[in-house]
Amino acid sequence: MKRETLLVLIASFFMVGMTASTSVAGNNVTSFNVLGDSSVDCGENTLFYPILHHNLSLIPCYNGNDSTLVPHLLAKKMGVPYPPPFYSQNGSINGLLSGLNYGSAQATIMNPSSQSHQSLNQQLRQVFETFQLLQLELGEGSAKDIIESSVFYLSFGKDDYLDLFLQSSSGVMGKYSGLEFASILVDQMVNVMRGLYDANVHRIICMGILPLGCTPRIVWEWRNSTAGDDEGRGCVAEVNELILQYNTMLEERIINLNSELPNAHIIFCDIYQGIMQMMNNPQDYGFEDPKTACCGLGLYGAMIGCLSVEMACERDSDYIWWDLYNPTKAVNALLADSAWSGRPLFDICRPISVRALVFTTPSYSD
Repeated sequence: MKRETLLVLIASFFMVGMTASTSVAGNNVTSFNVLGDSSVDCGENTLFYPILHHNLSLIPCYNGNDSTLVPHLLAKKMGVPYPPPFYSQNGSINGLLSGLNYGSAQATIMNPSSQSHQSLNQQLRQVFETFQLLQLELGEGSAKDIIESSVFYLSFGKDDYLDLFLQSSSGVMGKYSGLEFASILVDQMVNVMRGLYDANVHRIICMGILPLGCTPRIVWEWRNSTAGDDEGRGCVAEVNELILQYNTMLEERIINLNSELPNAHIIFCDIYQGIMQMMNNPQDYGFEDPKTACCGLGLYGAMIGCLSVEMACERDSDYIWWDLYNPTKAVNALLADSAWSGRPLFDICRPISVRALVFTTPSYSD
């Protein structure tokens, strides 16, 4: 690479940092990278998603726009640009400096039976390919500085459990006990966090799984079988208990990682408890209907998912659920506010808030 080109790229990197610091004074983040499922991607980053989606909902978020999702809202609070989709890149190194969204709607932790939805490990390989490109173009030292000043956001597990619960899916139901299944998923998540740490990523936001037992489709499926609901809230207790096993196990392992890995700053964000607070007291948070999907048809809006924005309700802010399994933008806004500052949903991110994580000074090793 010519010396002039290298200087331009390094200057671009520092401009990204200056932009962030002018939005949030003292911010130590210059790169924000996102991995996950439909909680981070509305289908833009999923090849052939309109053709190959399997959960009967073409639009997993409001207007099909990532700007309503939690990581996008957190990026605004950090003062960094929201990372563009991995597949939108044109090969320019400048497009990599502020981070990428590797997420894919319906992505799983376990390897998928369909190659159309990138699994956790497939997304991780894309991350390492990006790191290699940074090293080739900028040199190891500059690339290492960018990686160490980054924050990574991980949000997985929902679709693994959907495959477990819905017999029409991959058929994993019956192969594992609840604890065995949770342990397999958590082990893989921990391996990924270790892999990122070994690659000099020291700050990670790891999201738990939302209460799937309260989502419209799960409630509809169980209502049509033999399951009852959970204390009158319209939630399936059996499903939520399994989700809680996973979340609890994941948080315990994150606590251990923080103790074991020098200079690691990994936080667990408990969106399960956050959404359950809204389910238990919907009026306190401005919601009128905690059970029905805003965009869908049939009982609970759960027989057919969101195939067009024209199907959506008039006031999505009155609803907790957008479609079969995903929350509305109003819920995401409350989760992002609480993850950032600890309010109004107290202490959903532990051991520190996202804001505290962003202001943590990265430890640069020699």
